[in-house]
Amino acid sequence: MENNLVHAEEPAIVAGDAVRLAEQHVPDIVEFLNPMAPEEAAAILARFPVERAAEVLDQPGLDDAAGLIEALPEEKAAAILAAMSADRQADVFRDLSVATRGLLFARLDAESREALDRLLSYPENTAGALMTTEFVSAPANWTVAETLEHIRKVERTRETVYAIYVLDPRTKKLLRAISLRKLITAAPHQTLLQAAADRRPIVTTPLADQEEVARLISKYDLLAVPVVDRGGHVLGIVTVDDVIDAILEEGTEDVQKFGGTEALDEPYMQIGFGTMIRKRAGWLCVLFLSEMLTASAMQHFDSELQRAIVLALFIPLIMSSGGNSGSQATSLIIRALALREVRLRDWWKVVLREFPTGIVLGCTLGVIAIIRITVWQEAGFYDYGEHWPLVALTVAISLVGLVTFGSVVGSMLPFVLKRIGFDPANASAPFIATLVDVTGLVIYFSVASVILGGVLL
Repeated sequence: MENNLVHAEEPAIVAGDAVRLAEQHVPDIVEFLNPMAPEEAAAILARFPVERAAEVLDQPGLDDAAGLIEALPEEKAAAILAAMSADRQADVFRDLSVATRGLLFARLDAESREALDRLLSYPENTAGALMTTEFVSAPANWTVAETLEHIRKVERTRETVYAIYVLDPRTKKLLRAISLRKLITAAPHQTLLQAAADRRPIVTTPLADQEEVARLISKYDLLAVPVVDRGGHVLGIVTVDDVIDAILEEGTEDVQKFGGTEALDEPYMQIGFGTMIRKRAGWLCVLFLSEMLTASAMQHFDSELQRAIVLALFIPLIMSSGGNSGSQATSLIIRALALREVRLRDWWKVVLREFPTGIVLGCTLGVIAIIRITVWQEAGFYDYGEHWPLVALTVAISLVGLVTFGSVVGSMLPFVLKRIGFDPANASAPFIATLVDVTGLVIYFSVASVILGGVLL
């Protein structure tokens, strides 16, 4: 036993071990439970005090929170859910089976049911779906002393107390936000409106995308941002830790999509074999069918290849260079769009940057290609024929054309996908490579027909 944690290969865990496990740091408990089957993990969690079990289930790093809840006795599951933070509670409810959801929902108190209904009504990946309804607010005419006393009373029922949201006593509209630090250092007799900074708080709407919420938190260095309705009433708050968890999850999905696969819904080691095949086969088949266009293009230039077989030596070099430049541009633009460094209306500015960039990069590779062919020819490593200087020139000019084309097309594809409502991450590196491969052959043999026409072709 290491750090009081029982090794996962042990067949069972006794009550005393469960108690000692419950005393560990919550992330360590999560790490211990994740490799287990839901039934086994639930048997351990059932021995925890309700508040401690709720802390464990509140962790986004827990792989199958819904599975754990379904494996627990109904009464215990309902008690743990009731003790969880509202936003995490909603996340778990989304993954529960319909039957379990109905049973557990009926066991919650009226206030929890109302909050849960509201959170579940918002689309995923929006501020409304991310927010928690557990925040501290107070009327603007309360004194600092009154507010601090109120915080002492409600602190245990609030997920965080990063700030106190100051409301109009009559309309309940949000007027100001005052940090806990500012509140503690203010004079006890001051009203909240007097103690708060004289500026409107940074807010967001419930349907705002989570990336927009992350941008606000990053730009204004916030720990939480209030979510308000059209009337200016606070619906909840999105905390920085929830945003980080959401962005990490979305970043993982984007990386998976960029690799040419559908996003995985579960950790890699837990996903079923059939699901793994389904997630990967679709894109793989699409890319395979796309690559058939490359074979068709080569068949079209079959006569040129027969007359100048030396051209075939450089086909992998030409196509990979174009695909690599396209993938670079796509990666940069996808990230720039995500960070709002560029917007859809900036597409022409991107073209103006990528076009000369592609030319310079292509020239760089072209020079390297000429040097390589020259060295191999003169040193006797390979004989490219008596017209080898023209072959070198053909390869160099083709590289300039294809790298430029790859850079421009690779940078534009994310704009096109975003404009028609698709995730720009779907502009995966394999897709760009396939697109540029087909075009690369056309460019390569078109250049060859001009330079080598009447000589080798």
